[in-house]
Amino acid sequence: MFSDLKIVTGSSNPELAKAICDHLGCQLTPTLATTFSDGELRIEIGDNVRGDDVFVVQPTCPPLVNRNLMQLCLMLDALKRASAGRITAVIPYYGYARQDRKVSPRAPISAKMVADFISVAGAGRVVTIDMHAGQIQGFFNCPVDNLYAAPVMMEPLRQIEGDIVIVSPDAGGVERARSYAKRLNAPLAIVDKRRDKPNQAQAMHVIGDVEGKTAIIVDDIIDTAGTLCAGADVLLKYGAKKIIACASHGVLSGPAIDRINATEALDRVIVTDTIPMGEKLVQCPKLQVVSVAALLGKTIHNIHTGSSVSVLFV
Repeated sequence: MFSDLKIVTGSSNPELAKAICDHLGCQLTPTLATTFSDGELRIEIGDNVRGDDVFVVQPTCPPLVNRNLMQLCLMLDALKRASAGRITAVIPYYGYARQDRKVSPRAPISAKMVADFISVAGAGRVVTIDMHAGQIQGFFNCPVDNLYAAPVMMEPLRQIEGDIVIVSPDAGGVERARSYAKRLNAPLAIVDKRRDKPNQAQAMHVIGDVEGKTAIIVDDIIDTAGTLCAGADVLLKYGAKKIIACASHGVLSGPAIDRINATEALDRVIVTDTIPMGEKLVQCPKLQVVSVAALLGKTIHNIHTGSSVSVLFV
């Protein structure tokens, strides 16, 4: 059995790490995470971790994806060299997950390379939430707990009154949408779309009945919001009364906020705090954030005590 439980975090999402500590009733282990004048990162763990069970909470999220990834790897290496008993990388949002295969000749499989970085740096276990492609778990040579954000999303969704229908924004997301539909005892619909270029999609038509119902679009990532807004527009044309979107990870890059604000079809967009929203909450009044801190706190507690993590996959 390992000795003390320690939580370490970098600069990508310290608010989430503090919320996890509040749930666990512990304090963050002090960590220095700064940048030298030449741009190199400097990491230093500020407490003794020898023999401890250490969890590094660091999503590799925008706007500084590469810096956050490098911070994570440096923290893992620092803990390994400080003789931590066990090191777990808690990566609520796993960047590069959408680059999980070769899509053209002479292209890298970036998700695999990033997994190698994290493994070599010192992670003995990985915890993440709604990884974009589940098979990425096989890129790691250590245990991976890919949690679901669905239990966290249920609270605001169950408060919606009237008839609802769960909508998958594309054929690839049907399994995820079906799991939400089962939880809410609601029917399922699918938006058929054609993607012409990366980050650009054109919705074509809806498979399923949405007329007169509140349509809930379920996705794992909202990036530039092009797919989301196109899907909302076509649902409105097919007679949906109200349209709400929910996604595990609100990347919201580029024109995303402007698109969501400009789309009258969208009533609300619910995301988790795997990625900090910051000023985006002020810029976009349609955004609602629910926290995954309790979910991650329970997972960390169960891993630390040797209890089952599978009970959280409900």
